[in-house]
Amino acid sequence: MCFSATASFSAGALLLGLGALTMRAALATHQRRELPFAAIPLLFAIQQLIEGVIWLTFRVDAPLLNSVMTHVYSFFSHVLWPVYVPVAVLLLEPTGWRRRALFAFVAAGVAVGAYLLYILLAFPVVSRPTGQHVEYVSPHFFAAATMTLYLMSTALSPVLSTHPMVRVFGALALLSFGAAYTFYATWFISVWCFFAALLSAVIYLHFAWRGASRGGLRRMPATTGLS
Repeated sequence: MCFSATASFSAGALLLGLGALTMRAALATHQRRELPFAAIPLLFAIQQLIEGVIWLTFRVDAPLLNSVMTHVYSFFSHVLWPVYVPVAVLLLEPTGWRRRALFAFVAAGVAVGAYLLYILLAFPVVSRPTGQHVEYVSPHFFAAATMTLYLMSTALSPVLSTHPMVRVFGALALLSFGAAYTFYATWFISVWCFFAALLSAVIYLHFAWRGASRGGLRRMPATTGLS
């Protein structure tokens, strides 16, 4: 989380528990292609725990550890999410026009992820505490195009899903993007990642409700004859 080490570690621990529940619910569906989407809360948990370590490096003056953790965190925020999210959503979809359209979002995510990986390698990112937030400082070339592709892959791709809660996840990601950019532009990366991490609860609901629906179908008595 973007406000303190304690908050980051607390959020990470909460997401670890939520992620375990989500994976358990997903495994109950016996659909292995759904596991990448179910793993999102666990990945967010790792990212929040990493930011907790970054906070600690400011207190104990550990520049090497800070640099390593900053780049690992930035790999999650810049490279992993724009590639991972559309692929995970694509794997949920049945054959149809939505699945075909999602390939374009996967391509957008791979393109922006590759570009941002190059930026991270060519221009090392720096993290620093400013107020009650962590600011990640790195160059922003082609900012408009980069942000457009990033939003397409991370937030718009779930909106295309046939699954209602996946669409809710995408819509809330878009709203949280707007809120984070409007009120926390300087600390946008940290704040939006925190908001997105909170949306992991929607992912759990997706699998929990599907499991409940399937359980209801199994308990429904069979009917015979004419009704």
